[in-house]
Amino acid sequence: MKDLRLPIVIVAAAALLAGCGTYPRPGVDPVRGAEIAQELRQRAAPLPRELEDKILALDPRHVTAGDIRDVLASAPAPRIMLIHGGIRWVIPYMVSFSDFLVGMGYPAHSITNPGDGTYTFSCYESSRLIAGSLAWYYEKEGLRPMLVGHSQGGIQAVKTLQKLAPHPSRQIEVWNPVIWESEHRFAITDPLTGQPQPVVGLRLPYVCSLGGGGLTRILPNQWDMFGKLRTIPDSVEEFTSFYNRNDVLGGDLLGYSALNHSQASGTAVVRNVRLPTWYKHRSVPDTRHLLATPEMRAWINNFEPAQSNESEPKFEVPSQNILWAADVWYSIKKHWVLELQRAIKSRRSRQNGN
Repeated sequence: MKDLRLPIVIVAAAALLAGCGTYPRPGVDPVRGAEIAQELRQRAAPLPRELEDKILALDPRHVTAGDIRDVLASAPAPRIMLIHGGIRWVIPYMVSFSDFLVGMGYPAHSITNPGDGTYTFSCYESSRLIAGSLAWYYEKEGLRPMLVGHSQGGIQAVKTLQKLAPHPSRQIEVWNPVIWESEHRFAITDPLTGQPQPVVGLRLPYVCSLGGGGLTRILPNQWDMFGKLRTIPDSVEEFTSFYNRNDVLGGDLLGYSALNHSQASGTAVVRNVRLPTWYKHRSVPDTRHLLATPEMRAWINNFEPAQSNESEPKFEVPSQNILWAADVWYSIKKHWVLELQRAIKSRRSRQNGN
């Protein structure tokens, strides 16, 4: 083990010298925090019956640009928590992805932290804190959140799922991401059932990891994921793992091994998607440019995922990273509809006394 310590220290030191991708998180004062929480609850109010009927009629697996414009734009959307990688240089790339989502029709307020205006979480923020924040948002907004993680953020997304997985001796506190403090409780009130829902045991609809693995595994904050990174628990319904070959930073054995494939430990639906070899590890989330033309936006909206995406469409303007963006957007649209349908059906069932 002595011979391995020096390279580990060198890599960890290099990452730190490059600049950690963290934010100061002062939080707002409790009075303003309570006002923001109330604003979030108001967005979760019942929708007009006609709009609910239109949402129930949507096909989650074929959500069109017209569906977004004419139906979903008038409805709330699940919180999306973006977890960026380990250095500050990658934060703008994840912000670019948030701009892409908004440009495709996703509500900006469902991505932005309402307390400090940031678009992303850091991979250095505790997975217990992230799990507690997810529960807090679900309680206030009535729709289960989604997670998108890049590089070390992808590892942190899996770590968060493992913290949420049912365990008889684990408790996680609800974390208020607006005032940035623990609420000193271990359960929320499930907004659909009115019953207590421990943070541990909360199941998310969709999570994806992009380039989680490779050399980032040897950084000290990820050592506890050795042997566990590719095991996806039942704390998520659908999980997608993206990797590409020749990726030193994010691909195990440069992405040429089945070690890059995630597997479900139970009933989670898990997909492994190999991206083109020319994708650059740190800049894949840089996707704002894909909004440039109606043709690219139409291609993305019509995209349906495959197990392996190795060829890209050709456009007259830059379209790098389009396969990753389209695949994630497909899943986000799908679960946006499914979460709304779940909430509407639950509300109607309670109204009917079932």
